[in-house]
Amino acid sequence: MKTVLLYILLASAIFSQSVRSLINNGAKEYKKGNYQQAEILFKKALDKDFKSFEAHYDLANTYYKQKKFAEALKEYKIALQLSGEKNKDKKSDIFYNIGNTFLKSDSLNQAISAYIESLKQNPKDMDAKYNLSYALKKKKQQQKQNKKNKQNKKNKNQKNKNNKNKNDKNKNDKKKNKQQNKNQQNKQQNQNKKQQQQQKQQQQQQQQQQQQRKKKEEINKKDAERILAALKNNEKKLQKKLRKQKGKPVRTEKDW
Repeated sequence: MKTVLLYILLASAIFSQSVRSLINNGAKEYKKGNYQQAEILFKKALDKDFKSFEAHYDLANTYYKQKKFAEALKEYKIALQLSGEKNKDKKSDIFYNIGNTFLKSDSLNQAISAYIESLKQNPKDMDAKYNLSYALKKKKQQQKQNKKNKQNKKNKNQKNKNNKNKNDKNKNDKKKNKQQNKNQQNKQQNQNKKQQQQQKQQQQQQQQQQQQRKKKEEINKKDAERILAALKNNEKKLQKKLRKQKGKPVRTEKDW
């Protein structure tokens, strides 16, 4: 029984030394700036003991240095759950680091909340006070910029609306002008057609009048020819009569 107990204690000691060794070696690589190697060692430590507060906390810091903010946030939250009373003094640092992680992701509201929690744990933490002030100032600037962007967007939308109305008006005016031009062209064509018809009618009337005059002139010419022929005939008869009368003795008046 004692032998079995001794074996269990020895195995537990070897296991603990292995986790501690991995964490210590990971911390050495972290200090050297070899964050990828440190990440590997901290993960190996967690494979042996997933409830290791130090392994989660150090892995979170390693992720943060590599700008893996989503992974870092996840590990910080696990470390916060595992902190307990034993690592109560670390809570301030964890909240502070969570705040920094949110700040890097530009999640200002969450960053501000984390810095406030950090100061609740350690009101004298000057870094947390400075970062809280910075986050609040940045939030104010962001709100101001958002308000400006909103106004600019509103102005842009209004400008686009005005341009659309203007374009629609121009389009309608163009369409109206096109229709007016078409109507004017149709009107002009109708006028031209009417004028052509009038001219044609005038030409036909003139032709009819000319034909009538020509016909009348032909009739007058024939009448004149008949009259002339009749006059000539009458003249012949008169001359013949006169010739007959010329052959008779002339009767003289008696002289009393």
